[in-house]
Order: sequence, then structure tokens, then C-alpha cells
Amino acid sequence: MPTLDGNCRMCWTPSLLNLPPACLPLEGMAAARTSLGRVLPGSSILFLCDMQERFRHSIVYFPQIVSVAARMLRVARLLQVPALLTEQYPQGLGPTVPELGAEGLQPVSKTCFSMVPTLQRELDSRPQLQSVLLCGIEAQVCILHTTLDLLERGLQVHIVVDACSSRSQVDRLTALARMRQSGAFLSTSEGLIMQLVRDAAHPKFREIQKIIKEPVPDSGLLGLFQGQNPLF
Repeated sequence: MPTLDGNCRMCWTPSLLNLPPACLPLEGMAAARTSLGRVLPGSSILFLCDMQERFRHSIVYFPQIVSVAARMLRVARLLQVPALLTEQYPQGLGPTVPELGAEGLQPVSKTCFSMVPTLQRELDSRPQLQSVLLCGIEAQVCILHTTLDLLERGLQVHIVVDACSSRSQVDRLTALARMRQSGAFLSTSEGLIMQLVRDAAHPKFREIQKIIKEPVPDSGLLGLFQGQNPLF
């Protein structure tokens, strides 16, 4: 309802996202669009976090999450989405496992839990960047710290839930809930892949279709989402 100064009373309500479009200020409309979490190849990057030899026998579903991360990397290469790879203290924790298929990527060594300080220069050199697709370990440590740092920079973060894990399912589940609370998007690998492709007429669609038709290994997520789950 208009006031005497011509403003809409509804525009003073606490939640802009509940307003009708005519009342939504331009900056509010931009925020609403951002909150949709669109993923486009030209403004996205794939982060591959610390999938190293010493974690092979301690992370739950390690072979499965590496397999899914490798799937994401194959698609990223087809769609020319850049990918960055880190290794946590490789002198002690070993190199990236070969089954990730990360040949050609130069791993960046780090000790900080977050990937962001180590990759700061790479991020600063990509002004068009809007979305980070994040795979790796551990969900409650390096993935969480990286997510919070990226969100603080104003970037959208998409957690590839079937390509992230921890040493325990409790830590994994709680970390996913924590990141969602902070504003990250939770997606499966196939969901993100199809967002990137967008159209069956895409010139790379047939190649990508072959990838997504390959069976996806069970990474133990079904049990986490079944029944009454207070964290989601």
C-alpha cells in the first residue's frame, strides 16, 4: 500500500525475498538471483581438496568419493572449467592418489586448513568467477574452512556431497549441515554436471552423457538422509 511519500509499505518488511517483484529494489532482485545458485562453465571453478595417499584407509568411502571427484574433473575438462588441486602437507601425507586422474594439474602444497590462502592469487586473477564446486576431504576441516572463506569473499560454494567425506559419518553429516547453514549449496555430482551442460543440444553432451551413465558408487549418503534427520 503506497504511503504519502510514494514508497511501498511492503518494502519495509524484514524479508525482501517475500516481496512482490514490483516492490523489490534492484539490489534485492540481484540478491534473489544470486541465491538461486546457478552454475555456468564460464564463471565456475572446480576445487579438488587433499585426496592423498595417507588418507586412503582412514576416510570413510574414500575410493568412492575419489571416483566421483574424478568424474567431476573429467566433465570440467570437457567443458573447459578450470580446476585447482591442493595437497595438505604432502611430505607427511603423500601425493594425490592416481585414480583421481589429475595428471596435468600442478598440486599446490598447503598447511592451512582452508584452500583459499594458498590459492589467493588464482582467485584474484579470475574476476569473472562466481561459483566454486568443491570436492575432497575432510568435510569438517578443510572443506568447511574453504567454504567459509569462499563465502566470505562473496562467492557461491557448491559442495559435491558424493565427493566429500571425513573419518566419521557423524563429522561428515554435521559438516554438510553446517555449510548449508552458512549459505553453501549441497548438490550431487550429476546435479551439478547437468547444471553446467544446461542443454541436450550442447556440443559435448554426448560425451558427458556417457560419463553420467556410468554407475555412481555408493558413498554412504543414503543412510544419512533417511528418516527423521534433525540436521537437515
